[in-house]
Amino acid sequence: MDQQDLKLSKKLISSYKKRLEKEILDRSMKLKMPQNKFEEIINNNNELINLKKALEDLETKSEFQSKV
Repeated sequence: MDQQDLKLSKKLISSYKKRLEKEILDRSMKLKMPQNKFEEIINNNNELINLKKALEDLETKSEFQSKV
């Protein structure tokens, strides 16, 4: 995977993560949930946790490739 592929992957994953967080926020507001509750949902959502991990992995890979 070259630098351009890594940048595109990071951009797409980051965009998806933001959309998912916004969807959780919008639904929580629609249900009139307290702010601390939807923050808890965002922090404990397995899909968001996996997306954060994927972004970290891509960042590590990107840093490694830039050193080579």
